[in-house]
Amino acid sequence: MMKKSLENDLVLQYLVRPASSVSNHSKAVILLHGVGSNEQDLFQLASHFPDDFTVISPRGPVVLGDGRFAWYEVDFSTGKPSINAGQEAKSRQDIEQFISQVKEKYNLSEVYLGGFSQGAIMSFSIGLTHPELVTGILAFSGRILQEIRPQVQRNAALQQLKVLISHGTQDNTLPVHYAREAKEYLQEAGVQLTYHEQAMGHQISGEAIAKVISWLQV
Repeated sequence: MMKKSLENDLVLQYLVRPASSVSNHSKAVILLHGVGSNEQDLFQLASHFPDDFTVISPRGPVVLGDGRFAWYEVDFSTGKPSINAGQEAKSRQDIEQFISQVKEKYNLSEVYLGGFSQGAIMSFSIGLTHPELVTGILAFSGRILQEIRPQVQRNAALQQLKVLISHGTQDNTLPVHYAREAKEYLQEAGVQLTYHEQAMGHQISGEAIAKVISWLQV
């Protein structure tokens, strides 16, 4: 596949695979990479998504090194992740603006927001605090930040939100207890939850992708 160049016309730089089949009901999935990665990482999954989906992968605004980006810096030195709250809040604001811009540019009626690790964390934060912005959340190997929970309003829009969680039982980076805690929290919040655990580490498996594709087409 020819390497695509970054688009620079919106608040975040991004890669895009436009939908190849046109319908009156335009859908997209926005994929957010993990810490220390970049927009190319999850964009490699674009070919797995249905032809009627536009697939978009933005670059995190926090520069960690050459080709390495994040949505916020995180410190694991205490054994528990400690986040840079200012960067997280700014990135959340940027992604919310990006979703609105993408909806307008591509004339979208449905947007699914998903990601891996820190990208999944950002997807949870935005979907739960602004459920009216997205149709659903795809969370691969993530967690729900304690910091955003006071902002979550348990309203009708939240109950319409579709959420898919996929997490490895052998994940040593963000252990599976984070997914199980998220499951309990989301069940209490009343979202439309689909939950999968798999015997894998901190990764996205082919089986996990297949489950996502089936979920998107329901």
